[in-house]
Amino acid sequence: MLYDFLEELGIKEVNYGATLGNSDGWIKTKGKELVSYSPIDGKPIAKVVQATKEDYDFLIREAQEAFKKWKMLPAPKRGEVVREIGEILRKYKEPLGKLVTLEMGKIKAEGMGEVQEMIDISDFAVGQSRMLYGSTMHSERPKHRMYDQYHPYGLVGIITAFNFPVAVWSWNALIAAICGDVNIWKPSSKTPLTAIAVQNIIAPVIDKYDIKGVFNLVIGKGSEVGELLINDKRVPLISMTGSTAMGKRIGEAVGKRLGRTILELGGNNAIIIAEDADMDMAIRATLFGAVGTAGQRCTTTRRIIIQKSVKEKFVSTLVKAYGQVKIGNPLNDDILMGPVIDTMAIELMMNAIEEVKRSGGKLLYGGNIKTIEGLENGFYVEPTIMEVKNDYPIVQEETFAPILYIIEYNDFDEAIEIHNDVPQGLSSAVFTSSMHYQEQFLSHIGSDCGIANVNIGTSGAEIGGAFGGEKETGGGRESGSDAWKTYMRRQTNTINWGKELPLAQGISFDID
Repeated sequence: MLYDFLEELGIKEVNYGATLGNSDGWIKTKGKELVSYSPIDGKPIAKVVQATKEDYDFLIREAQEAFKKWKMLPAPKRGEVVREIGEILRKYKEPLGKLVTLEMGKIKAEGMGEVQEMIDISDFAVGQSRMLYGSTMHSERPKHRMYDQYHPYGLVGIITAFNFPVAVWSWNALIAAICGDVNIWKPSSKTPLTAIAVQNIIAPVIDKYDIKGVFNLVIGKGSEVGELLINDKRVPLISMTGSTAMGKRIGEAVGKRLGRTILELGGNNAIIIAEDADMDMAIRATLFGAVGTAGQRCTTTRRIIIQKSVKEKFVSTLVKAYGQVKIGNPLNDDILMGPVIDTMAIELMMNAIEEVKRSGGKLLYGGNIKTIEGLENGFYVEPTIMEVKNDYPIVQEETFAPILYIIEYNDFDEAIEIHNDVPQGLSSAVFTSSMHYQEQFLSHIGSDCGIANVNIGTSGAEIGGAFGGEKETGGGRESGSDAWKTYMRRQTNTINWGKELPLAQGISFDID
């Protein structure tokens, strides 16, 4: 193998694509081979034998049996298992972070940061395991007590995207686990090796506690394994991260069987830059938000809505900053932007640039495919800045690439109107020194997004807050705050500790 860390993570030349989570839980699948290519140089890393329908059915049956045992373990004890998963992830942070970079293409610092998110969410989940609170309320009937409580759903299907190949699994799986659920993870076919590595890392913990079937993995095409998962009545909750188009498809399929969904879909995130903004902070936030992960985050900054009096200075400074971004092999420490995921991503980016030009937009920086010496088969582009109007059809869409649109405004009310005038509603930000602008942005007449920030960018959300968006972003919530409730069913309980049977609303139904 080219990289020592692959062997450390248990990645072989050919790997099986389904497991019950324990060391001996890998299913010897007989499906088609899937080759994982690195976007860094376009070369194959390793192969995966994908799961078949028979493998999937076996895994689901085993998960159902595991749930019977897992749900009976007290939540703080489940938290102890998650704590040990966090500890073992700490030991493998560097090799796993490097694999994220190798297979997905984000720079090494971001790869390490993604694994740190996994560690952080495990710490959060351990504490949450002792805080699965319900509420008590006063009954209108004498000698009655009312309260609500939460129970695990059962099997949770987790469908993750290539851009955060391991962190999003942890947001879902570790919170669902302390709630008493068991997990079926279907990763992106573009990043299967990171998923296999995670299962190899946590296997000793699964062995120690004899909990095979709680953390499961099934790798296969969305049109095959994915369809089985979203249409399976045995899986009451599906959490999916991906495009809005795919989210609509999954929401419809799960909705038809009256299942539940957590949908984390597209973002068309904007930063409003007011005339009184700290320009240095705004430039740095824009650069990280727009260029980080080569524009392939759902929280990527895609639009800058800027007051016209400061636009020229901001844009000229930003163009200079873009010119200093070093593009190349993301495994090297001095690189700030790696490749996009594949040739399709390049195609989508180039098509979007041409569409902006046809609509009347102006190219301010970039716009080219880039060739890196020694990595000629990698998928590199220049980060791009374009001046546009918000109503261009292509600007209304999410192009998953490092394209930043500049849109000017006159007054702050207009800025809010432009900001909200897109179908998506994930992350948003404003840079201003004005308390009035800040409060308006965060009020009900301000940002319509699930995340709204003041004087920080659209990317880099902390795990302690609930993550998710509105409108075509899907409306789901993951990670912190009270997102744990999404993984449990709510039950209202009433106990009559008296000797009579009064009815609510004063209804009398006596029989002589």
